[in-house]
Amino acid sequence: MLGKIVIANRGEIALRILRACRELGIQAVAVHSDADRDLKHVRLADESVCIGPPPSKDSYLNIPAIISAAEVTDSVAIHPGYGFLSENADFAERVVESGFIFIGPKPETIRIMGDKVAAIKAMKEAGVPCVPGSDGPLGDDKQENLRIAKEIGYPIIIKASGGGGGRGMRVVHTEAALLNSITMTQTEAGAAFGNSVVYMEKFLENPRHIEFQVLADKHGNAIHLGERDCSTQRRHQKVVEEAPAPGITDEQRAFVGERCVQACKDIAYEGAGTFEFLYENDEFYFIEMNTRVQVEHPVTEMITGVDIVKEQLRIAAGEKLSVTQEEVTFTGHALECRLNAEDSKTFLPSPGKITNLHVPGGAGVRVETHIYNGYVVPPYYDSMIGKLITHGEDRDSAIARMRMALHELVIEGIRCNKELLQDIINDAAFQAGSQNIHYLEKKLGL
Repeated sequence: MLGKIVIANRGEIALRILRACRELGIQAVAVHSDADRDLKHVRLADESVCIGPPPSKDSYLNIPAIISAAEVTDSVAIHPGYGFLSENADFAERVVESGFIFIGPKPETIRIMGDKVAAIKAMKEAGVPCVPGSDGPLGDDKQENLRIAKEIGYPIIIKASGGGGGRGMRVVHTEAALLNSITMTQTEAGAAFGNSVVYMEKFLENPRHIEFQVLADKHGNAIHLGERDCSTQRRHQKVVEEAPAPGITDEQRAFVGERCVQACKDIAYEGAGTFEFLYENDEFYFIEMNTRVQVEHPVTEMITGVDIVKEQLRIAAGEKLSVTQEEVTFTGHALECRLNAEDSKTFLPSPGKITNLHVPGGAGVRVETHIYNGYVVPPYYDSMIGKLITHGEDRDSAIARMRMALHELVIEGIRCNKELLQDIINDAAFQAGSQNIHYLEKKLGL
């Protein structure tokens, strides 16, 4: 097992990784910005190293500072968590070249999956269902681009190959708007991502967002842990997630899961990863792969009993997966609500000091958070301050426990999105499991 690792992240995921290290007997080094000296995981870690001032670009995105922290603490590996540098192939490459283990896939794998065109090509070769599209980058031949769009059928969507998080996309409803939309997306993509390559796909109008969790080791073993439904989102940012996805059959789960596993084997994937799909009219369409642990990984852990972060650490240490596909079982239903330091109506961030905190408990309730009484939420980072997870024997019982947990939750001194989450959980459409990716924005009148 790894002797000592650097946790190159902050907040609840850094604390989550620290706890996994404790269980496996791994020493943990917390790197932090000047603004994060009082984070819970920094206080609890075996060692801590300040890597720069508050802005992310000077601290959590500062590659030389993170690698130096690993060197001075005599660490052997670096865990990137999610966000920040977690899917940065150059960072992973620098880590490996500096003699450390990157707790995640190989740099070349991250690079392939970060290029949406290359990723789709790899998935098609593995038999993973994909959205009908241009099957590659769009060229300068205007007539050919018009032909491709007509063959796919309007509406179509133009996507930046290097995009993500909802950026670098443009929906086109008519042939007259196509060529100008391609040019505009290329220009924006070049400015935002340093890569002006774009491609074209069929635009699905009312899909759900469903993703499959996978794990793969260095010995050619790969498994899937079922799917999650992440359709409840606002501006492409997930708000509520659940597992399993309502209405997905065992046959569908096995069919898509097996193809995700095969894709992992084909590209020699290592670590935890997530295949993201749009789902409409009983069909799955691959959109991208996230080569890291996901924010919503706890709902999968709750229904499978598999600790995804501990598996990441074991895989990085060269061990085989602790479970086979045949040993993976699914029990009950789990929900996750993201707790954000923001106003429920305006969505404006609400940094500041937490003056009173009470977290819920009881059977089937799990809280992942780094905040505590007296903690000051800084204004420099993402507004998420925690996650509230519930598990029940079925979806109705998981919802009932989430309703109770939200009622018990007290966070004072700052605004949080508790009221919005309660509104969603109590909504008839959500309770029926009929939400698609437009559900929340329509509900909010956006």
